[in-house]
Amino acid sequence: MRNLEFKEQLHEYSQWRSQLIQAIEMYQEWRQRYAMNDIHSTEMLLNILHGLESDRITLAFVAEFSRGKTELINALFFAETGVRLLPSSPGRTTMSPTELFYDEKGGHYIRLLNIESRLEDISLSEYKKKPERWNQIDLDFDSPTQMQEAFKELVATKRVPREVADKLGLWNEKEAAEQGIVNPETVEIPCWRHALISFPHPLLKEGLCILDTPGLNALGTEPELTLNMLPSAQAIIFVLAADTGVTKSDLEMWRNHVSNTRGERKQGLAVVMNKIDAMWDDLAGDSGYEASIKSQIKTCASILNIDESLVFPASAKQALLAKVKSDDALLLKSRLFALENYLANDILKQRRNIILSTIKRDIGFLVTESSNLTDTKLSNASKQLEEFKKIDFENHEMTDKLMAETRDRQQHYMLNIENFQASRKVFSVQAKILVDSLSSERIDEIIKNMRIEMAKSLTTYGMKQSMRKLFDELREVLQDCVDTTNETRRLVKAIHKKFQDEYGFKEIEPQLFSIKQYQFELEQIFEEGEAFRNSARTTMTEQSIVINKLYSTLINRARTILKTANKDATTWCNSVLTPLMHQIKDHKKQIESRLQMLRKINESKGSVAENITQLEQELEPLKRQRNELSTIIKAMQMEPPPSMIENN
Repeated sequence: MRNLEFKEQLHEYSQWRSQLIQAIEMYQEWRQRYAMNDIHSTEMLLNILHGLESDRITLAFVAEFSRGKTELINALFFAETGVRLLPSSPGRTTMSPTELFYDEKGGHYIRLLNIESRLEDISLSEYKKKPERWNQIDLDFDSPTQMQEAFKELVATKRVPREVADKLGLWNEKEAAEQGIVNPETVEIPCWRHALISFPHPLLKEGLCILDTPGLNALGTEPELTLNMLPSAQAIIFVLAADTGVTKSDLEMWRNHVSNTRGERKQGLAVVMNKIDAMWDDLAGDSGYEASIKSQIKTCASILNIDESLVFPASAKQALLAKVKSDDALLLKSRLFALENYLANDILKQRRNIILSTIKRDIGFLVTESSNLTDTKLSNASKQLEEFKKIDFENHEMTDKLMAETRDRQQHYMLNIENFQASRKVFSVQAKILVDSLSSERIDEIIKNMRIEMAKSLTTYGMKQSMRKLFDELREVLQDCVDTTNETRRLVKAIHKKFQDEYGFKEIEPQLFSIKQYQFELEQIFEEGEAFRNSARTTMTEQSIVINKLYSTLINRARTILKTANKDATTWCNSVLTPLMHQIKDHKKQIESRLQMLRKINESKGSVAENITQLEQELEPLKRQRNELSTIIKAMQMEPPPSMIENN
């Protein structure tokens, strides 16, 4: 029953997203219909639409071995199959990080990436673009038994020479010694590095994506998981065992790979204290059992430094059994409902807020521009109508005077257009300096030189120094942009103010480009990388492939951030003056329309009453345009601009 609530919430979220997409498509069509679109605003809207259409709710499940994590996934999402869909029997733990989702175009499959791919200098994200590099097993969604059998491949292992395991970062001499294993000839390792699973489960079709990450060993040897995939998940569910509490390896995983991906507020983070059924036989009775649960929650929250409300005691095993057998009493006793409510209410709500704030940030200024331009058109047309109603058109001297004044305004306008074009040329030069300072050629040259230097390093210390030097140089790149950005911003404001003062143009606050966001992101990944590098697991494998993978991951993320900065700067430079150009264009039309109307009246073409009626009729499409925009803004769930509220 409780999981049905999560399904309903996810379905509602999916419908909400579809309605949002439809509203943005309506806005795009509105801009085209009223000649307000341009190549840059169109591209921006298409990017937003593409992001919404490909949006997934990613829930990442993280735990050490034998915490019941995979059983928890089965209980939460796949109980209606009537079988234990993902392998979670004792001794059969998922060995490779696994992503479950629905790939509508690709079909139903398991794709498995060979563990040996770690030796290649190719990221997981790049591998995902190359299906031919994966071993594929087709799935029959109508046969849970066939799927269950196919999923057993996820736990496949093989034995390899110890030297091979060492190269792959999968041999830890100290840990092995603690288990009584000394100098073995062969070592058991996972067959697969990563698994991708696609099938049309209702929740997956609604946009749910599940990331199952197995153990500290996987997180400690795959920097891309910790530095890319976990931070991008909407929620991380960290699973502990109630009977063991927070172990040393749990705490290491939490500190180095989980906690720092969520920031100080720990938003989108839950801790599941699983296997509470191990405490059901407690001789202390119900009251003693409850006291033990509360004590465990308090201790766990204290050690992990999180709020007690984010710790969820549960029994995944009993919850799965209860759902398969439709045993409501057992389901209630398993306590899974609290976690389901958290996912349904908190996580989906957070995702909505993030999407809306992103849309507001990316296209809010476009909506404000559209609203202001529409209001200005309607306001100017209304003023002209009222003015014409008061004029004595029988007095030809007066109409001649009005004609002369309007022609003067037209000439003055043309003169200032030349000044504007000159200002735009100055802006173009400044804009090019800004864009060039973030060019991929400049960034790639810095990265290339650092790679050469890093290749010469024989020690981790040397690599670390190279990485630090790289980030110092990338910081300088962004710092160089600051002065250029400030100068460009001042120029944009000056151009806007000129037309506002001289023509009474409605003030449209220009969207201003900022470097701060990219500086913050660059510092953040460097700090994350340092925390990862200094983790106990990485320290034990200092000379392994892990270090190279770590640096490659950091470099790729840094490059992506700077590439985004370059793209955003280019888009901003190309579009920041567009709202002003639209106002200039409308101002020109207004003057021409006024001249045409005065000529018609002066030449006695039609009565004054007819011309006034024509002006009144011209107001109707402007009112309709404004009302349509008001409806669309509400559909996009954005706050209407102040001018729209005032005029309603």
